[in-house]
Amino acid sequence: MAAEQRRSGERVTFERGFSAHMMGIDGTWRRECTMEDVSETGAKLTVEGSIEGLHLKEFFLLLSSTGLAYRRCELAWVNGDQIGVNFLKPGDKKKKPARNNGGQMIEV
Repeated sequence: MAAEQRRSGERVTFERGFSAHMMGIDGTWRRECTMEDVSETGAKLTVEGSIEGLHLKEFFLLLSSTGLAYRRCELAWVNGDQIGVNFLKPGDKKKKPARNNGGQMIEV
């Protein structure tokens, strides 16, 4: 696929990995991780400890010790202790349901 080939060309792989943290959107959990590679649209992470039971639909990837450099992520895939994440942009919210001209919900 052309999109995958383009994405792999933009990927940066770290020789020793880049130390980072994953944190729940609500701040209730945090895990150490190593960023193995990164592209404009996502990254591959090796996670320290279990990810079982964590809400990975959306979370933060903290790239600095102060938390000032971060990306909002969603889980793309899992393979053992490695996960793939897609970076979410501020405008990536789901669209609201369509309404007809009168402002009423349309029944299907």
